Amino acid sequence: MGYNFFPVDREQAFLFPPSLKDWVPENDPVWFVIDSVAGMDLTAFYTKYRADGTGATAYDPSMMVTLLIYAYCHGERSSRKIEWLCGRDVAFRVITANRIPDHTSICRFRSNHEEALGGLFVDVLRLCAKAKLVRLGLVALDGTKMKADAALDANRTEESIVAEVRTMFREADTVDEEEDRLYGDRRGDELPEDLRTRKGRLERLAQCRVQLAKEKAEAAAKQQAKLDKRAEEEKETGKKKRGRKPKPPGAKKDDPPKANVTDPESRIMKARSGYIQGYNGQIVVTEDQIVIAAEVTQEANDVRQLEPMVELARQNVRAVMKDGACEIGAFLTDAGYWSDANAAYAKDAGPDFHIATTKDWKQRKAARDAPPPRGRIPKDISARDRMERKLLTKAGRAKYRARGRTVEPVFGQVKSAGGFDRFSRRGLEACRSEWRLNLAAFNLQKLWRHELKEAAKCGQAAVSRAKKDLLRGFRTIRERISNAFSTTGPHFTLHPNRFVFP
Repeated sequence: MGYNFFPVDREQAFLFPPSLKDWVPENDPVWFVIDSVAGMDLTAFYTKYRADGTGATAYDPSMMVTLLIYAYCHGERSSRKIEWLCGRDVAFRVITANRIPDHTSICRFRSNHEEALGGLFVDVLRLCAKAKLVRLGLVALDGTKMKADAALDANRTEESIVAEVRTMFREADTVDEEEDRLYGDRRGDELPEDLRTRKGRLERLAQCRVQLAKEKAEAAAKQQAKLDKRAEEEKETGKKKRGRKPKPPGAKKDDPPKANVTDPESRIMKARSGYIQGYNGQIVVTEDQIVIAAEVTQEANDVRQLEPMVELARQNVRAVMKDGACEIGAFLTDAGYWSDANAAYAKDAGPDFHIATTKDWKQRKAARDAPPPRGRIPKDISARDRMERKLLTKAGRAKYRARGRTVEPVFGQVKSAGGFDRFSRRGLEACRSEWRLNLAAFNLQKLWRHELKEAAKCGQAAVSRAKKDLLRGFRTIRERISNAFSTTGPHFTLHPNRFVFP
């Protein structure tokens, strides 16, 4: 007798057409993403396609949106890797209905629908609000430095850009003279590869020069404003101000401005690991780690991002929630957002702001060592002292302590666990779209886990109800039997949950 094994026949074709629903279990997250996208308003995507049925056949936008969101949920942002997964991964094949979009189509779709893809963030937030995941009693704001798709070595000063442009023109003139000598009036062969892309490089260098000139003019105007303000204050008081007088515009020559020729809109920023070429990603997060606002800025400092992020969070919340439940309770930020201007804004903005005035380790040390303040708040206290006093109260300490379990873990999950520590696209608008799409996928994963927990609770509740119904029916039967034999005497012993006959 031979072995009793399942046959392994890789040449056997399907006897019946296969169903995609048989490939992936019904409770797989891919079906959740498909159903979520089906409930979104994708009109902004369809408006860019012809509705008369003519032209080249395109991939359905709903399928492409589902593909990108599912790929971002799994940390895959490379269009080539997504194309490879569409041919190898069963879940991706379910999304594409057994088609394999090429990486060029995926990349082009992402580029042509930047604004619409960024708008999916609000659509996913609306789904989270329906599941009652958007609780606004306490939210936290923070920023993180994200690497751009550019290197620090690609930064150039204005002088170096001018010299490089001149060199390129000289090289082009030399090549033209050589070709004129070889071919005369004839066309000849195609230009070499390095000359074919020179026009694009020149355009990018010209863009950098315009940016540097603009930054130089803004810096000069800012420095002149400081001088004018100082002179006006000295004129009003009749006394010279203490401290070093600001230098006039153009006096400082040791640190010339630079621009990046790879991504001119990116900036040099200081991160924990050192200086990087990148952007500043901002998020507002709830206690349940649901991101309710996301933005990307070129400014390395967070101090001017408080008011815009508060207003953006309010705008998003009003778009997805009812009017009575869209007010933010407490708003937490670290010391990077402290300034007198922000303190004045927080006074009348609405939420209960808790803005740290010193670095986090100093704030934690003060909370451990200093006793809670007592008595009335002095009338002549400054805005900074008032905020420090507020953070040292018992309520202030408890609220600010919650910041460490709201916004900080989100950065760890997105950047470390999700592998999204740098942008794959170039330009501020493209990076903003990528940032919001990635955080939309992050919120969708939170919603998926929440639905799993709710389903488990419903299952446990159903089992509990079944047990209670069974026990109730058992006790009813026991009572009826007991009443029937009450006139003839006890022939058996009654226990709470079972019968014991003599």
